[in-house]
Amino acid sequence: MFHEFRKFVARGNVMDLAVGIVIGAAFSAVVKSFVDDILMPPIGKMTGGVDFKSLFVSLDGKHYPSLEAAKAAGAATVNYGAFINNLIAFVIVAWAVFLIVQGYDRLRRREAAAPEPDRRDCPFCRESIALAATRCPHCTAELAPAIAPAS
Repeated sequence: MFHEFRKFVARGNVMDLAVGIVIGAAFSAVVKSFVDDILMPPIGKMTGGVDFKSLFVSLDGKHYPSLEAAKAAGAATVNYGAFINNLIAFVIVAWAVFLIVQGYDRLRRREAAAPEPDRRDCPFCRESIALAATRCPHCTAELAPAIAPAS
């Protein structure tokens, strides 16, 4: 059983997944900092100094001056401001993943494109010859040099 587990872990795609999770966690921290520290303060300033993290509704019907005060009083709260922050972070992460997948698909399509031909037909005997040939090996006709494809 240990041998099978070791083979499973040694597979390339498992290691790729582990690397992806670690990078994803680091990316998530960067996005969270971007949303909390860079994006939300100007938005809060534009909305009259509102700190989205502090937006909440107390479910006991009482008014509390801050979210911390409501939590200290043991009141149940709906923290919709935190939800707004997380929703913005999600949209940013989803957009970044979309761009990465789109770039990867473009790269795959480019690699899957048909390779440039390395052969051409002799205009006299119609046999296939090398693209760089200046004389046909089949009919011995002299040929104009072909223009090589750009690399």
